[in-house]
Amino acid sequence: MISFERVHKSFRTLQGRRTVLRDATFELPGGRNLGVLGTNGAGKSTLLRLVAGTEPPNRGRVRRLVRVSFPIGFAGTFHQDLSARENARFLARVYGMPPGRTTDWIADFSELGDYFDMPVKTYSSGMFARLAFSASLAFDFDLYLIDEATEVGDARFRQKCVAALRERLTHSNVIIVSHNPATIRTYCDCGAVLHDGEFHLYDTVDDAMVAYERILRRAA
Repeated sequence: MISFERVHKSFRTLQGRRTVLRDATFELPGGRNLGVLGTNGAGKSTLLRLVAGTEPPNRGRVRRLVRVSFPIGFAGTFHQDLSARENARFLARVYGMPPGRTTDWIADFSELGDYFDMPVKTYSSGMFARLAFSASLAFDFDLYLIDEATEVGDARFRQKCVAALRERLTHSNVIIVSHNPATIRTYCDCGAVLHDGEFHLYDTVDDAMVAYERILRRAA
């Protein structure tokens, strides 16, 4: 279970202060796969970092009673000056996994070849996404957090990612942020909309889609 208790999160931008959550209290549904919808700049990625604990709220509390992954696609997961191998060994130690076996699994799944021993800061966005997706799936989490990371690599690699994620979801759950409705429908059985500092949960993906489309029509 993950609950938000009067959580407020905002940050400064060039256009002024942007509020992601305004004293929000809600409980994320346990045992469900949640798709989060929101316009650009609504704070979807920030929400995932709040769930993971990689970013603190300005005030309020986030309670976690499940083992949560780091957000796939979050650059702060990896030290940019270290190689993928060095990052993988560090993460294995953090999560109490055998460093050698875990690193070998990530190297094999990511298919980065010689780049696996090069600094992460030299990677293209596609290479980084491969590393991030592979590293997250190497660990056994109760809840995986995915931010637009399933659309990575060529068709064959995407199919491999889909198969691996589906296998994890036989015993775990996922929160996905994506602008692709097909991705949300593929993996999720309930939805949420983040807009103007408000977070609204819906029992079905269809209900969330309807609410999101109303927001898009008002903004047009």
